[in-house]
Amino acid sequence: MSHELRVPQLGVTMSEGEITEWMVETGDTVTEGQVLYVLATDKTETEIESPAAGTIEVLGELEKTYEVGTVIGLIS
Repeated sequence: MSHELRVPQLGVTMSEGEITEWMVETGDTVTEGQVLYVLATDKTETEIESPAAGTIEVLGELEKTYEVGTVIGLIS
């Protein structure tokens, strides 16, 4: 079963975020709760943790802005 990594909505008015750093690369094995990337909004930068364990496929590009809900990675 695959888990989609989507840009989370971190605040009521948040509509988009920018990936400023990936802590993992495609093919890495990740654990639930491991920090995967840093997401910047107009107000803050937040470390986003893995919702599941498995092998990650990174889809989101660094320094690119994505709307909330956009798939930026997969964990299988």
